[in-house]
Amino acid sequence: MPDTMRAIRLTGPVAPNELTVSRVPVPDVGPGRVRIRVMAFGVNESEVTSRKGESGPDFSFPRIPGIEAVGDGVGLAPGQKVATMMGGLGRSIDGGYAQYTVVDAANAIPFDTDLGWDVLGALPEMLQTAHGSITTLGLQAGQYVLIRGGTSTVGLTAISIAHRLGATVLATTRNPARFELLTQVGADHALLDDDTLTDAVRGLVPGGLDAALELVAATALPATLSLVRPGGTVCFVGALNGEWTIPDFSPFSIPTGVRLTSYAGGADDLPADALGRYLRAIEDGSLKVVIADTYEGLDKVAQAQHDLESGHRPGKHVVVLAGT
Repeated sequence: MPDTMRAIRLTGPVAPNELTVSRVPVPDVGPGRVRIRVMAFGVNESEVTSRKGESGPDFSFPRIPGIEAVGDGVGLAPGQKVATMMGGLGRSIDGGYAQYTVVDAANAIPFDTDLGWDVLGALPEMLQTAHGSITTLGLQAGQYVLIRGGTSTVGLTAISIAHRLGATVLATTRNPARFELLTQVGADHALLDDDTLTDAVRGLVPGGLDAALELVAATALPATLSLVRPGGTVCFVGALNGEWTIPDFSPFSIPTGVRLTSYAGGADDLPADALGRYLRAIEDGSLKVVIADTYEGLDKVAQAQHDLESGHRPGKHVVVLAGT
């Protein structure tokens, strides 16, 4: 084990082109912890926010960012592959933008697959969030679910998971050019997220939806709630437009009998057996993973964050360290 490693370490807010690689000590491993030799990681919006210095109080400088990683578990069975995400990674503890990272053993999820690191690096955070939110909905075969924000990485993954469950999936985008992408990953109906959405959903499901995932905005919740039948559930997962709260919110604006919940879970919501099932599904093509681009080496993180911010290509931006 070397004494130092290559990493991107932030000491304050920087521009994308200032995400430079430096040498830092390899992190120590304490009791109940696992060191991971990072082979790949996805680049996420929250890391862009952290780089700008706009994160919440759980983030502090100096910090190695990166809320997820996949790699080899050092000190585990030889060749054991592990995934990790959340649990303060890249926010309250140093994260995945490095050759090595150390996490709680409970947050190191073992897996076995022949899939490439370029695919595996895309999975931890978006798969955990999509799986956790669909599970929170209690979605079942034969039900109707709306996924607002369908072309986000979590949205695309949730569409594919819901499709595999046997649900009828309605998914939204603000860009009609991305309708085909939504149907390719499993949406039965691709809908434009504008002022025609309410009528479109009611025309398709006049009795009301069984479930909905809200990824666009907290302020979109009243409209989404109005489309769900009594006994159905809406799960708030994220706010792609940055609107995380509803001004002057009244609980009485929730339609009678409709359930409103949220999902903000962690690694323990994606146990090893669930991850294994998803990996098999990706291998056989029944679960679709959309990757926008891959980048080789930590030196390309700046480009990856720039491309993510541009929003030109849907899907996950993945940095691969294996072989670099």
